[in-house]
Amino acid sequence: MRRRRWFWPAAVAGVLAAALLGWLLWTGQAISLDSLLPTLLRRDSTWQSMQARGTWRVGMDPSFPPFESLDASGSPQGYDVELARKLAAAWGMEVEVVSIGFDSLVDALQAAKVDAIASAYPYDARLTRDVSFSQPYFDSGLRLVVPAESLIQGSADLNGKRVGVEWGSEGDMIGRQWQRDGIDLALVPFETPQDAVAALAGKRDESEAVDAILVDSVTLRQAQAAGAALSATGPYVTGNPYVIVVPRRASDLLQQINTGLEQLRASGDLDRLEQKWFGEP
Repeated sequence: MRRRRWFWPAAVAGVLAAALLGWLLWTGQAISLDSLLPTLLRRDSTWQSMQARGTWRVGMDPSFPPFESLDASGSPQGYDVELARKLAAAWGMEVEVVSIGFDSLVDALQAAKVDAIASAYPYDARLTRDVSFSQPYFDSGLRLVVPAESLIQGSADLNGKRVGVEWGSEGDMIGRQWQRDGIDLALVPFETPQDAVAALAGKRDESEAVDAILVDSVTLRQAQAAGAALSATGPYVTGNPYVIVVPRRASDLLQQINTGLEQLRASGDLDRLEQKWFGEP
């Protein structure tokens, strides 16, 4: 399938190169094929197809609210859905959401079943030879979370404190690293990050009470939206940026997405999207 997919674009590029070379020779101008072919092959067929259709086919796994889910009528909704529609509107296009299981999203992109992925997809350096990533639009990285009235301002204030983590998670590993670094904290493991949030909010048994927790920012924002008086302290402990994924050669589409994200960030629309789907922090 891969050979068949690239045959026609390569053939068209070859014909165009030959025609242009003939015209230049006929007019007495010289040209190097080494400089001509890269220019022809850089054409973004994904963006051209989108313009011809007037639609942007976006792959999403609608099982991760509030980023993407299905409403009662089965229509897609969420942060990523609205973000994609805002970007497409600036291009004069409609969004066609294609529901795909998360683990199959990249395969669908490479098979040209979708034009891009916008599905709370974290940047993955291992895939940079296969696909291209937009600039980040949301960071779901790890945060040190405390009650709103806490005096804890960072890891240096955790000596003698109890810190809740999801068992076996990145937060668990970071907590153990802090212990090795000499911070005298006690790790309290929980089955889920939501259990850790409940313990910090005083909704668990007293034996599970904690002074702080290490959870991702999505869990924190969901807890805040539900009314928990919690806040992140200090910078992100680790980053986990969400990005839009496009085919490796889709340079025009990538540029359009990055320009659109910059404009949405400058206008405050990204902040408003977060507040709409997560509530006030």
